[in-house]
Formats: sequence, C-alpha cells, structure tokens
Amino acid sequence: MSQKPVVVVTGIAGNLGLRLLPLLGDFSVFGVDLSPPQTDLPLLFERLDLGDESSTRTLYELLRDTRPVSVIHLAFVIDPVRTGVLDVERMWQINVAGTARVMEAVTEANRTAESPVRQFIFPSSVSAYGPNLPEPATEDSVLAAHSLPYAIHKKQSDEVAQQRAPALRGCSVYILRPHIFAGASVENYLLGAFRGTPNGKSARAEKMRHQGKRLPCLLPAGQHYLDNRIQFVHVDDMARLIGHILHRDPEVQRLTILNVAGRGDPLTFGRCIELAEAKLLRVPGKWAMGLVLRFLWKWQISAIPPEALTYMTGEYIMNTDRLRDFLGNEYESVIRYSIADAFADSFKKIPAAPEGEIAQ
Repeated sequence: MSQKPVVVVTGIAGNLGLRLLPLLGDFSVFGVDLSPPQTDLPLLFERLDLGDESSTRTLYELLRDTRPVSVIHLAFVIDPVRTGVLDVERMWQINVAGTARVMEAVTEANRTAESPVRQFIFPSSVSAYGPNLPEPATEDSVLAAHSLPYAIHKKQSDEVAQQRAPALRGCSVYILRPHIFAGASVENYLLGAFRGTPNGKSARAEKMRHQGKRLPCLLPAGQHYLDNRIQFVHVDDMARLIGHILHRDPEVQRLTILNVAGRGDPLTFGRCIELAEAKLLRVPGKWAMGLVLRFLWKWQISAIPPEALTYMTGEYIMNTDRLRDFLGNEYESVIRYSIADAFADSFKKIPAAPEGEIAQ
C-alpha cells in the first residue's frame, strides 16, 4: 500500500461503505466484508465473517500488519431478507458479538503497537432508543429498544462499544446514532413502506416489481398516527460526517456519542405519504396492521418484518444539538441535506447497493 495513512472499514460492500469510499482519497483503504465491494476505487480487501469467533484473530493480525490510524465498523445485518441471514442467533453473532470481536482486535493490536489505532467509529441507530419516546432523545437518554431484532442488536452493540471504549488503549471511540437513512441508494424498512416496494423473495413479489406495482402504505386508524413525526439523515451526509471525524484530531475524552439527523424540522408520517405519492390504507388498529404485515411477510411479498410494527407506528425524535456543537462552523458543509430533502432524494432512480451485503 502507499504511504498514506491506513483506515480499515468493515462492511465496506454495504451502502454506507460504498458512499464513504470516494471520500477516503487521503487514506489507503483496507476493506473487510463477506464479498468485495462493487467499485473501481483502489483498496485492499479481506473476506471475513465477523459472525465467526476466529475472525477476532484474523482481524487482529490485519490490524497488526497494516497499522491503521482508524477503524470504521459498518458491518451489520440490517435487512435479513436481502442479506439471507434469517436466523436471529446468526444475526446476533454478526451484529453484537461481531462488534465485540472488532473492538477486541483493536484492543489487542493497540497493546503492543508503536502506532496504535487512534479512532474507532461505530454507527449505532436511533432505533436503540426505542419506538415511543415522550420527548426528543438526547445522547444521555436510556436505550430502550425492543421487539425488532435489528433495533435490539443496535442497542446491545451500542452498549458493547460504550463498555469496551476504556480498554482500547489510547483510541478515541465515536458512537454515531443516525436517524433513518435516506437517499436514492438506500433500502430500509421505513423507506420501503413509503415506496411501497414488494421487496420479498417470492415469485409473486418479483412479478409485482416487474409490473411496477406498489403496495399501499399501512397505518392504523387515528389522526395521531399521521401526526407522528420522523427524522431522516441522508446517507451521503453520514458518510461526510465519518470523513470529517477521520480528519479531526482524536478527542480528549475517549468516548464521543452523537445523535445524527438532517437539518430542519421533522416530517409527519402524513407528509411523508404525500411526498412519496403513496396510497394510504387505514386499518382498524395496530392489531390489524400486525396481521397484514405478518401475511405479507409469511408469503414473502414484503421484506418488512412484523416486529417492525412498533417502529412504524411510534414517534422517536432526537435532539441533535451536540452534533451541531461538534461540527461548529462546518455543520452545514457536512450535514448538507434537510430532513425533507433527504427524504425526497429517496425517490430518485438510482440502483440500490448489491444484494447479499452484510453492512450498514
């Protein structure tokens, strides 16, 4: 590799990894994932499954040999259908145990390294706070995720990162808690609900996609469900934030936690439905919406798991004052999209990240 400082990125083949990669021109990039990223940009690559216990040793040796200045841990199973990782225990091994393995490798590498890893960056999630918040969450709010395995795993991984941060021996730890990712290249549960994409694996879903059919956006009856507010952050802004951190001197304190969302006011679910030009289908209550989600999931028409119900019907808003203070005068050059613009950009036609990725 060149004489540029090295950064190691787990989950490099995922959507955020691919959006981040073009911003890393000042670094030599060593990517880690189950499959190599589809890119022509220069990087070295190691095929590695963080769900395996042996990955700790392999990653430690990689860090020892490459001596990176930063480790960016993006590897995470978000969508079990797209990744093919449907077993919850297997997801936990990749998501939670995998985070612990990466941090253990950093700890061991820093134990004897003359040039230790100086930064460890981990994207957590707003979902770690839980689906029903009485007021905007600050970084000190209790993590109360439940029901949805992805959210529970983000909470547990967030806690792992907090607990292990002091042991990383001279390494500054950054836990970023972004709200829902948005952008034309992004695929996730909430955007899928507004897009109405029949993104299941069945032949029927494939036929519906081919015919350009959209599923209706489901909500229980009641005005408050339409009035529930939601935030988004554009995936490119998240990539810019990580790039910004890479170019900063490590923080004096060893742990920095930041809520991350786009600029401006939240959107209501009702406004999102209008912007998405989605067909709204009201059902009698949350129980009925749960039945429909389970039906669509069972017959592999939709990839939205039934456990996502509470996150699709609740309100969870974050306070991002700490992020604004952290970025200072560079806030608007890093967080360029408003919440509304980030959401609107999600409906442009750009190919999504490849299927099969296990990444942020």
